[in-house]
Amino acid sequence: MAEKYVAYVGTYTHGSSIGIHLYDVDVKEGTLSLRKVIPVNNSSYICRSANGKFLYSIADEGVAVFDIKSDGDLEMINKIGIDGMRGCYLSVDATGQYLLVAGYHDGKVTLVHTHHDGRLGSVMDGVFHKGLGSVAERNFRPHVSCVKMTPDNRFICAVDNGIDQVKIYRISSKSKLKLVDILRCERESGPRLIEFSQDGRFAYVIYELANRVDVFAYSVEDDVPRFDYLQSVSTTSDNVDQLHDAASGMTFAPDGKYLFTSTAGDDTVAMFKVDQKTGFLTKKFALPISGEYPKDIAMFPDGKHIACVNHESNSITTFAVDYEKNILVMKGRPMKVDTPNCILITKMGTKD
Repeated sequence: MAEKYVAYVGTYTHGSSIGIHLYDVDVKEGTLSLRKVIPVNNSSYICRSANGKFLYSIADEGVAVFDIKSDGDLEMINKIGIDGMRGCYLSVDATGQYLLVAGYHDGKVTLVHTHHDGRLGSVMDGVFHKGLGSVAERNFRPHVSCVKMTPDNRFICAVDNGIDQVKIYRISSKSKLKLVDILRCERESGPRLIEFSQDGRFAYVIYELANRVDVFAYSVEDDVPRFDYLQSVSTTSDNVDQLHDAASGMTFAPDGKYLFTSTAGDDTVAMFKVDQKTGFLTKKFALPISGEYPKDIAMFPDGKHIACVNHESNSITTFAVDYEKNILVMKGRPMKVDTPNCILITKMGTKD
């Protein structure tokens, strides 16, 4: 029996949308079919728990958690406040003990305890970043845009879009955040997201203002993380408008052999071949996605299709990826959804 998949699309709800849109996924065709919408205020980011049983969502109230049913439907468990402004990014540690929250508006990293029954518990710690950036319009103060554990589950990488840094924390035995290092990025580059290769040897940072991806070799020496710079590659097509473009999404193909990015303004998706030995990237294309501001992207589980959530054109577009011809082939018409912000394609009701 073929495995079934669903897609969860988080949206802003100041317009016609009311929450998380649940889609049935046709993996073979590379298409999505809307099933229902689950109400939650401004679900700007979502992630799945480490054991696959629960879905966490940003909400105006802080963070909401849902029980994932066998058919992929969601049932609210509880909501908690995070002692700060509304977050923008969520992730979990490998043990499932902690939920990590990035605060774009207040420049905060928040550590939340999770219970085995899915309930969100107390805020264990929160750290406000300090400092000034150099672009008054876009990054003049701290904006934490991503928080993610390193693949060895030893450190937290807190990407700060506003002050051009990735701050590295360790979780202490008392569930407190301890700063251990800072990866200082180029000024005015605007780091946005970090991803790691499947073998954990390489880190990839995408920059919203510089419109590029930097490649780093990741290692640990004497219990201290190291990020050694290797390469930079542009995310855009040849139609570069640096001031008005903004690199936004990044994801790997399921086999880890290709990296995909999306860039707003340029309104393209780029594909890079990943050298498995060196971590280096080779750009294969940067092609239009028939939408405006591709805020997030997700690969289908077959690795042959990709979905783009287009924030400004209020749409989702899906494409077949032709790895031999290095092109994208659109699958059906754009699907209308008001202000989509993130997408998660995952197995129906089971762990990834």
